[in-house]
Amino acid sequence: MAGSGPRGISTVGVIGAGQMGNGIAHVAALSGLSVVLVDVNQAALDKARATMTKNMDRQVAKGSLKAEEKDAALARIATGTEMPMLAECDIVIEAATEREEVKLSIFRDVCKLLKKEAILASNTSSIPITRLAAATDRPDRFIGMHFMNPVPVMKLVEVIRGIATSEETFDAVASLAWKMGKITAVAQDYPAFIVNRILVPMINEAVQTLQEGVGDIRSIDAAMKLGANHPMGPLELADFIGLDTCLAIMRVLHEGMGDSKYRPSPLLVKYVEAGWLGRKSGRGFYDYSQEPPAPTR
Repeated sequence: MAGSGPRGISTVGVIGAGQMGNGIAHVAALSGLSVVLVDVNQAALDKARATMTKNMDRQVAKGSLKAEEKDAALARIATGTEMPMLAECDIVIEAATEREEVKLSIFRDVCKLLKKEAILASNTSSIPITRLAAATDRPDRFIGMHFMNPVPVMKLVEVIRGIATSEETFDAVASLAWKMGKITAVAQDYPAFIVNRILVPMINEAVQTLQEGVGDIRSIDAAMKLGANHPMGPLELADFIGLDTCLAIMRVLHEGMGDSKYRPSPLLVKYVEAGWLGRKSGRGFYDYSQEPPAPTR
């Protein structure tokens, strides 16, 4: 039986079964909550369940999770392709692609299906929460809940209030994050919030440094790993995040802040136009068809 969550939250809906969505479902289920994971693509749902199983098996092998806890958590996760499955959820967390029009369409549709007291949250990494909330019938029960990738490993969740977000909604979501084993950083509703406001312009500057020939890929990544004590170099990290996601965030920053320092690097734009998106496409700043991955220029 699923455990009782904060302020009446016992069932969590997640929209989007990609890397972020399956990670959110993973940690929610392990915290004792019932989970409904929805995606329009059945193959994505099948892959998500396989990924969650593999990641929990790894936790069992390390001794941080018991086999029976893994089995119970996986049993708490229901999956499906139909939005009405979310009707009885206490909170629904959207984890779709970082495209505003996609998120707005999802929120317009899903808010019609939910009970009136349900909370809506977006895992957006950059899009203003107030703008997304305006597409719904419940801006007071709408909030940003930005998890970090990979969700089962990273401890932080940014919690972002929209202009209409109620104190009750904020408290419920902060408590939920704590129950899921996360530490919260509270951000105001400005483009890209805290983490990506700082991180992605650094990545963009690394791409521009590469374009200008200041250093090659290996040198840029080594400089930041060995010289600034970063665990990953910025170009390696860009590939991990996805170059399309990095570009989308830079465009949100450039539009929202109106400052030329946020202009996306032309090289980043070219890579995305070429379909070189990083790890997920097999090529970005590194070629992932070989081991170890090799720089592409």
